Parts: sequence; C-alpha cells; structure tokens
Amino acid sequence: MTELVDKTRREQFGQAGGPAHPVRVAAAKWGRSGYLHAAVLYLVVRLVGVGVLAAMAAPRDLPLGERLQSWDGWWYLQIAEHSYAGVSNPLDAAGLPYPDASYGYFPLYPALTGLFEKLPGVTYFGAALLLSTLAGIAAATAMYRIGRLVHSPRAGLLLAVLWSAAPMAIAESMVMTESLFTALAAWALVGVLERKWYLAACATLFAGLTRSTACVLVAVVVLAAVLDVWRNRQRWNALVCVFVAPLGLLGYWMFVAVQTGSLTGWQDVELRGWNTRFDAGAEAWKWITQTLFTSGNAWETLVVLVTVAAIALAVICVTGRRMPWPLAAYAVGVVALVLCSAGLPALKSRFLLPDFALLLPVAMGLAGRTRSTMIAATTVFVLAGAWYSAYSLTVWKYAI
Repeated sequence: MTELVDKTRREQFGQAGGPAHPVRVAAAKWGRSGYLHAAVLYLVVRLVGVGVLAAMAAPRDLPLGERLQSWDGWWYLQIAEHSYAGVSNPLDAAGLPYPDASYGYFPLYPALTGLFEKLPGVTYFGAALLLSTLAGIAAATAMYRIGRLVHSPRAGLLLAVLWSAAPMAIAESMVMTESLFTALAAWALVGVLERKWYLAACATLFAGLTRSTACVLVAVVVLAAVLDVWRNRQRWNALVCVFVAPLGLLGYWMFVAVQTGSLTGWQDVELRGWNTRFDAGAEAWKWITQTLFTSGNAWETLVVLVTVAAIALAVICVTGRRMPWPLAAYAVGVVALVLCSAGLPALKSRFLLPDFALLLPVAMGLAGRTRSTMIAATTVFVLAGAWYSAYSLTVWKYAI
C-alpha cells in the first residue's frame, strides 16, 4: 500500500517533490500510449518502403522524387498551384485536349497542399509529401484505436503496420490521396463505433471532398446514424450526422455538374478522361479469369491475386463474429466498388488500399500468436509489400 501511495505522489508531484508540470505529465502519458507507438511503427515501415523504392529506382536511372509524384501526383500539384482552370494541357484518355479533365480530381488534397506550401521554404512537392505523411500518421493512430476497441491494443498496432505495408502502400508516401482519405475514413468509423456523431459527420464530409470512394463511407455512416436515431429518439447529434455526412461528396459532384453543364458531370469526366465507368463487375470478372487462365503476365497475375485475396478477406469480415457491422460493411463496400468500376484493372491493388478494414481479421489473428510468430509474419509482409510497391513504380510503370 505504501509503494502505491509513493508511486501516485511521484506521478503527481515529480521526483523532486514539487508539483509536476501538466505538460510533462501529458508528455509522459503520450510517450507510453499506443498512439505514439502506432505513429512510430508507421513511419518506420514507410521508410522501409521508400528505401526499397530508391534502391530499385537508382539502377534504372529513375529519380526518386519523380517516382513519388508520378501519374496522379502531377494533376494534384498542377491543381494546387494553378487551380482547376490552370492545369497545363489537360488531355483525355485518347490524348485529345480536354479542359474539364482536372475536375476528375477532388479538391481537398490540392487545397491542403497549397496551404502547406505557404510554410517557409516549402515547395508544392514538399507540401504534398508532408500532407501525405501527416495524414498517414493520423490514419495509423485511428487504426490503433479501432483495433483496441474491437480486439486489443496489439491488434491495433498490427493493423497500423499491415496497412502501412500493404500492396501499393507506396501511395501513402506519394502525392496521392490514399493517406488523407484513409485517415478521414478511419476516424469517421471511430466516431461510428464510439457513437461520436459529430466526429463521424465531419470526417465523412471531408472524406467526400477527397475521393469518390467516400460514397461507401457515406452510406455506412448515414445508415449507422439512422439506426442510432431510430433506437434512441432523442439522439439529435446522430440526426445531424445523417444530413451533414454526405455534403462533401454531393457538394463536389454538384460543383462539377455546374462547371460542365451536365448533371452527371463528374461521371462524364471519368468516362472521357480515364475511360472509367460502372459496369457491375463485368470487366473485373473477364480480367481476372483471362489473367489467371489464359494470357496474363507476371505482374497482372500478382494484381489479380491481391484482388482475389481482398475478396476472400471481405468474406471473412462478413462471416467473422468479432467484426462490428460498420467495419464489415465498409470493407465489403470498398471491394464491391473496386470490382464494379471498369477502365483501369491494373490499378485495383491501389484502389483497395483505403480498405484498411480488410486487414483487421489478419491483425486480430496475429495478435493471438506468439511474439516470435507475430514479428516474423509481419516482417515478411512488410518486405513483400515494399517490393510490390517498388516493382510497380520501377519495372512495371503503369500500376499507378
């Protein structure tokens, strides 16, 4: 009993006997928290990923900086610096001039990039990488919280590590929206699980300004809020969430409709600009079967295997007993959206990256293993994911 009292006094008053400074107390608590561990582990894994990319890019005379801003990165940097109307020579899928092509990209990422660029000595490229890194840390901490809520702190840390090492996780360290959207989606789902509806509403609203995958998140969050309103008639904050959550996505779609003069303006841009369209999974089925059984090359076969693994994990999310339904619905919804979107089949592994909930059953399974098994399996996953990402940007240059 005496030792417990002494420990309490040391925590409250410090070793010298005087009152402990609140900042030091908060720092000590943060240092012991799983959130800091999740952030550090995320950064370590991403450093491994970028390091492997640099090692594979150097012999091919591919500048690392150019790789980290390739493909969509060029569009986001152009929009951040020049706005939608100032993008240099926008082209459609056929290579023809198409001034509306930039409207295919949602506004939050370039807007925040432009904001960070105002920091002293920061370029637009540096601002975008800073944004992606900070967003990735926010996503990792949210995953820790989700894993802790559903299973255990260890499962939360594992979930953060697995997501930061997933196939195509290099996009988390690029001028891409994957980190930002995943952070917003994860914290929105934290709000749903903890019934913090204002958090869920705000995070979902901003996710809707980040990428079209938000349509799945909006559906899950709104349905969860509606059910909470129905079960608890006085829960006005859940009712607010029902109306606020969809505003970001619907607002941007309406903005593009006005700019293009078409009610389906954003969908029209996607079709002409990237030949992307909804086809209920017809192209995905044809692509998977042809790649596996007829003329697929090695890289496309890997992408197909990742896609098939995602489908299997989605089934496990639904059938597993420990998976809260909002997480399972999000996991299945993102997989369904990716499969039903035609036009760019080789990008499916990147499009699946925001679906972090798919990895939760794996994290929970590893959390129950011995420490050596857990570390060995996670290490193999990290190295395999780093190679997969680096290969996609150096050997096979069309996966992004």
